[in-house]
Amino acid sequence: MDLRQLRYFIAVARERNFTRASEQLHIAQPPLSRQIQLLEEELGVSLLIRHSRPVQMTEAGRLFYEQAMQVLGRVEQMQAATRRVGLNQRSVLSIGFVASTLYGGLPTLMRKLREHAPELDIQVVELMSVQQIQALKEGRIDIGFGRVRHSDPNVTGIVLREERLAVALPMGSPMAHTSMPLPPTELDGQKLIVYPKEPRPSFADQVLSTLNGHGVQLGEVLEVREIQTALGLVAAEFGVCVIPSSARQMRRDVHYRLLDSDRATSPVIFNHRVNDNSKYLVLVKQLIEEMYAERPSWLDAHNLPTTAEGLNDGNGQEPEHTVKRKRPRRTAKP
Repeated sequence: MDLRQLRYFIAVARERNFTRASEQLHIAQPPLSRQIQLLEEELGVSLLIRHSRPVQMTEAGRLFYEQAMQVLGRVEQMQAATRRVGLNQRSVLSIGFVASTLYGGLPTLMRKLREHAPELDIQVVELMSVQQIQALKEGRIDIGFGRVRHSDPNVTGIVLREERLAVALPMGSPMAHTSMPLPPTELDGQKLIVYPKEPRPSFADQVLSTLNGHGVQLGEVLEVREIQTALGLVAAEFGVCVIPSSARQMRRDVHYRLLDSDRATSPVIFNHRVNDNSKYLVLVKQLIEEMYAERPSWLDAHNLPTTAEGLNDGNGQEPEHTVKRKRPRRTAKP
């Protein structure tokens, strides 16, 4: 399998026609068809339904299309970043993130980074939490923001905060008649939508473990790939979904209630390579410290204090370089 075959397949999938795809790619149709056939033979599955008009993708084809788009997008980012660094001597900081962190402090952190290091070329890559660990070890990203604790000795994981969990409910649900915190046991018998479907372990496992720990007996569990799909299904009254509380701003056609339990939380974890002492990592830690010291509204509204003063690593132990939250200065009593 090579990048050329990925581009060929994407062109056919988009055009839904071999003739138009060959014209777009400036190659003859027979070699295009042959390359797609070789790709299918290597994978051992059919990607396209050729006898339909227009050409349609199989289920495997749809999955392959999504993944191929991500691969080519990443390759293009790599090429562009390499040219910028080579031609302009710019430094690059690649940040991995899970989608839900975009509704908390990550955008603020990136703005602060651009202000303090305008020479820095910031690249962002959406990766699931477990994918970030491997990407860090392989050097594909420099830092990551995820939600799953890990025990990898090569990666330091610092818990920035414990974020409250909320339940997204269909507007017509009897539970949507109030905005009071929802006792977890009220989800007994409900059809639950969880994400991501894979890779695991993931936020989905955190949700299932939390509800199980509260003795909730679910009706059915539907697994989907991403939070946007999950909330869309909630709006369509397919079930309910537990999400980080900061993500409640994603859709306005569903009703949200916080889960009424101090144990119903999900960590936001800052990951980086062990023994990485680069100046930009030091800067990131400094900016995170400043950001939390400012006590932004999203922090007070959606989160619980961490279990120890400051920030903890993924194993509950304070790392060597920890970010301390500033306490207000005490005044002496008269």
